[in-house]
Amino acid sequence: MESYSPVVHGALDETELARLGLSASQLIDFSSNINPFGPPDSVLQALRSLNPAPYPDRSCLRLRTQLAAIHHCSTNAILVGNGANELIHLIARAFGEAGASVLVVGPTYGEYAHASRLAGMQVVELRSSIATGFHPDLPDLFTTVERLRPRLCWLCVPNNPTGIDLSPDTIGELAQACASVGGRLILDRAYLTLKRNATAHDPLDHISVPHLIRIYSLTKSYAVAGLRIGYLLADSKMVAAIAHFQPAWSVNSAAQVAALAMLADTTFLPTTLPQLWAASDELVHNLRQLGLTVWRADLPFMLVNCTNAGMVRHQLLKRGYVVRDCTSFGLPEWVRVAPRRPVDNARLLAAWREILSK
Repeated sequence: MESYSPVVHGALDETELARLGLSASQLIDFSSNINPFGPPDSVLQALRSLNPAPYPDRSCLRLRTQLAAIHHCSTNAILVGNGANELIHLIARAFGEAGASVLVVGPTYGEYAHASRLAGMQVVELRSSIATGFHPDLPDLFTTVERLRPRLCWLCVPNNPTGIDLSPDTIGELAQACASVGGRLILDRAYLTLKRNATAHDPLDHISVPHLIRIYSLTKSYAVAGLRIGYLLADSKMVAAIAHFQPAWSVNSAAQVAALAMLADTTFLPTTLPQLWAASDELVHNLRQLGLTVWRADLPFMLVNCTNAGMVRHQLLKRGYVVRDCTSFGLPEWVRVAPRRPVDNARLLAAWREILSK
């Protein structure tokens, strides 16, 4: 069997920390794109009330019912998963075909390509660059779809790590283009709710497009990444095909009750997202005051140009701060920084100032 290197991710790596003689309790994590003002009390209360003895609802019926009401769709159009990552791999397994072409719009999250290769498919990446403001070349993208006829096209919008978003009309046109060549557009909406002035609804809910699969995460904006909870939305036949590959009880009871509490909490996001964006604005300004080149688009996290991302990450790590080395995204001169609370951001700035002064 062909072997593949593991996908590099942000967040703390206990194996790495043990090798360096560091403890997670000593570090402040700026590498994870998570709302620093969570989790909400409503979620913590729900978890404290949970009886962990029974098996979880393997159909996630209550949660799917709530999500269907939000998206104005049938419960059969929704599949809940053990985080968006599980859903990415389930999609690749369900619709993958050995030797088929897959298109990834990059630079972006590494699991799309990884899951596709595990399913035996050939991955082609169409990359944007800082020269174009990380915006994909849309004419080239549509031409590539027509030429390549990809079985799957992976698109993260708003994108990780660049923060670039695309209009609903453009997404709809791309989905139609993929459908016309017998392919499927998989749209990762994990960061949609972190946009500035985000609404409670996805504008794509009102667009009917065949062969479009949308993936959502419930962990980023509510700061519960440890629970692993996400869902996808698609035509009920595609959902059934994907669900065929999902193990029973994939989504545990804690994740389900937490998700229900999140959806019922109408105050947490309206309260914390403005604080998150204020912290992001201040951090961008102060990093630029240090003479650093900072890129930020439609999401609160940012890319910082530092010539050698691995070296800067290591220097910050020794001082107790974790940033995301973007070399694995094909951006070896950039680190990704997710803003935290102002007091933590000030500490990061002080450490960075110390590094630059040497």
